[in-house]
Amino acid sequence: MNTIDFDIQLSDHRVPDAERERLLVAPGFGQLFTDHMITIAWNTQQGWHDARLQPYGPLSLDPATKVLHYAQELFEGLKAYRQPDSSVVTFRPHANAARFNRSCLRMAMPPLPEETFVEAIDLLVSTDQDWVPTQEGHSLYLRPFIIATETGMGVNSPSASYLFIVIASPSEAYFKGGVKPVSVWLSEDYTRAAVGGTGDAKCGGNYAAAFVAQAQAVEQGCDQVVWLDAVEHRWVEEMGGMNMFFVYGTGASARLVTPALTGTLLPGITRDTLLKLAPDLGLPVEEGRISTDEWQAGNATGELSEVFACGTAAVITPVGRVKGEGKEWTIGSGEPGEVTLRLREELVGIQYGTRPDPYGWIHKIA
Repeated sequence: MNTIDFDIQLSDHRVPDAERERLLVAPGFGQLFTDHMITIAWNTQQGWHDARLQPYGPLSLDPATKVLHYAQELFEGLKAYRQPDSSVVTFRPHANAARFNRSCLRMAMPPLPEETFVEAIDLLVSTDQDWVPTQEGHSLYLRPFIIATETGMGVNSPSASYLFIVIASPSEAYFKGGVKPVSVWLSEDYTRAAVGGTGDAKCGGNYAAAFVAQAQAVEQGCDQVVWLDAVEHRWVEEMGGMNMFFVYGTGASARLVTPALTGTLLPGITRDTLLKLAPDLGLPVEEGRISTDEWQAGNATGELSEVFACGTAAVITPVGRVKGEGKEWTIGSGEPGEVTLRLREELVGIQYGTRPDPYGWIHKIA
């Protein structure tokens, strides 16, 4: 049953089949976009209204639009996957819808009915399904987002109007070169989030504030930044925009620990997935905390055998080397570990339809 009626406005200028196939060979990540997009408006008088599927194209905004001045916006990220029978699915879209609404509440924005969120995704993907790649490891990345659209410079209240948008981008692996360990820099100069802030909301301001620390990581010869807590600067929180897992022990004695959600970490969909999936694979997992000193000491004794980060874009990415002020160490052999690869293989298998899905995580679209 529809929660809202969509006005369907198909593009008269779709990318020709041959050109689309050429582009899909090496689409990069977030560089190409499909023929259409979804928009749904909201205001205090009408609520959610004017839902459209329309040709992909620029937005027209007044220079005084509130999103441009006060950053009242947020986004989500999920993927559509081509299955062995050529059908197209998404992975846990209702979980993204629920997190989207939690973020909306934190940012004083109107929540969107979950079924409308999923319906918008389904409509865009089914319309542009020819853009879903067939190559192994490629997918259609989906970016639902919402922006404040009221015109005015006042800061005494949230915007009185918003625009929800969904765009889609065919993408290859987030980190080029396959499953290769990344090096990380422990950031002690900058903080991603503090308790009571917006760390558990997926808003763009969190990412804008991260760029300077990421640049510092690159200057130090590392691929990514690892965020520490805002008070003591010693407790591990996230890697870039991804959640982290630490593997203790090996073989049958291996167990996982991931930083607990304190309000400063983003509650990742992939993180939540692994909390359910790992125990079914015989890998106990707990939510706790780990300091940088414990990380280094556990690595030195061999007690801590693997570390990986996880998120929608990069799935599961091993961490091979750690660097900080006056310290540096390699995790294990520096290569992807057995547990990391096993979890990644199982998760990717469910997403791409080569492994069973006993959890009902796969949402078929076309």
